[in-house]
Amino acid sequence: MGSTFSSLRAHIVFSTKDRRPFIHDSWRNDLHAYLGGTVRGLNAVPEAVGGVADHVHLLVSYRPALAISDLVRELKKASSVWSAETHEKQFGWQDGYAVFSVSTSQKERVVTYIANQEQHHHQAGFREELEELLRRHEIDFKPEYLD
Repeated sequence: MGSTFSSLRAHIVFSTKDRRPFIHDSWRNDLHAYLGGTVRGLNAVPEAVGGVADHVHLLVSYRPALAISDLVRELKKASSVWSAETHEKQFGWQDGYAVFSVSTSQKERVVTYIANQEQHHHQAGFREELEELLRRHEIDFKPEYLD
């Protein structure tokens, strides 16, 4: 047995191009399943996938050898091609993403948060949600970069 142990978990958030409501109810679950399959194909574990019409959230466990930027790039690339070919020809993801580390003690809280996205977004839009996540994780940001 090797002597390297890790527990790496990330909450990843990214939105559709121009925050357009491309992800329709009729295929949202299929997109989430596709994203989960892509995560597994990258030898990571999708612990939760959810979202609404204009963005997605994923909770992913991954190995130290996998750079989170590579994971997100591959997720966005594969899912945008799949979405455009099977559901919405103009589909694309916004440049950039947000990623937050998640401790084991907070895992269930984040899983619940992701599962309740539709309910959450009856009260707040994506920008407000992203600003709150950035503040909660003490990440400095310029508001003009959130558009």
